[in-house]
Amino acid sequence: MQAKPEPFTRISGAVCVRRMSGKQNPKDTEQSVVIDAAHHRVRLDKTVKDLFDVPWSTARHWIEGGKISVNATVVNSLEATVSEGGTLHYSPNARRPFAEGQFNPKCIVYKDAHLIVANKPADILTVPYEEGDKNTFDMQIRGYLTWKRPPNAKKKAAMAPLLVVHRLDKLTSGLLVFPRTLKAKEGLSVQFRNHSIVRHYLALVHGLARPGTITTHIMQDRGDGIRGSCETSVLGKVRRNPQGQVAITHVEVVELLKNATFVKCILETGRTNQIRIHMAEQGHPLIGERIYMRDYKGKEIDSPRLMLHAAELGFLHPVTGERLHFTAEPPPHFEQMVQRLKMTPA
Repeated sequence: MQAKPEPFTRISGAVCVRRMSGKQNPKDTEQSVVIDAAHHRVRLDKTVKDLFDVPWSTARHWIEGGKISVNATVVNSLEATVSEGGTLHYSPNARRPFAEGQFNPKCIVYKDAHLIVANKPADILTVPYEEGDKNTFDMQIRGYLTWKRPPNAKKKAAMAPLLVVHRLDKLTSGLLVFPRTLKAKEGLSVQFRNHSIVRHYLALVHGLARPGTITTHIMQDRGDGIRGSCETSVLGKVRRNPQGQVAITHVEVVELLKNATFVKCILETGRTNQIRIHMAEQGHPLIGERIYMRDYKGKEIDSPRLMLHAAELGFLHPVTGERLHFTAEPPPHFEQMVQRLKMTPA
């Protein structure tokens, strides 16, 4: 087994909760409300409008400006849903996040003429999934590279080249490598096919998970319209599907939390949604999971975001042969959830 990930900064503190009353105006002071039953699974923009008694335009402005948090996690998606009993907090002085279409250069952790390694935020597609998808992570990087070209560069009007060898789910944050040349793409593709790429993920899952290795055969439809393992198909028996691809995940326990576990998942293969599927099929779906929760019988831990982060990425440079290894700390909402689960009373 690999060594545990390096420690990262812990964030301490608690959320002060109080209900709004009357016609209070929260524009100038911090305010918190407890989400009631009437707004369980309701869109965030409507919930903010109703519970803070503000116009639609104000509610949307606050959310998009990063001034609204749900259970101490800033959420800037209007369509995000909330759950009864959660805490909705308004911070008028919160700094505005990077606007849609605006790329944060700090996402790039390594760059040379052959490849780029970048730390993808959550809630953004790696590449277009459907026709018309815009503002994807690869588009943002290409636009930034094009803008950074020197004035005398040839073909300045053309977008900078950026190729793709792997991707992360929209809801997953963390490290990705993008080749910039065909030679680099070929070299990286070979390493992915040989499973020699180092990929370590950090995740928060429901229940008390145990360490071990999970090996299944994942297929596109396990029988109920979603991806899953042949071994846990809805037919209730083991079956081998010609389309099922072997999937291997090594699980290590980092820390036990209140009704949850902080785990490190080491991928030997990299199938679509592999960690999400494997942990759910073990009875420990990820916190913030929406698709692979249908078989879970325990109490769901509310979270507006999926708690999955690609924390380590290692490979041989496809041109120079140098061994490269990168790490990225989880985003603030991940660590805030860790602290929340530590502080949850018994």
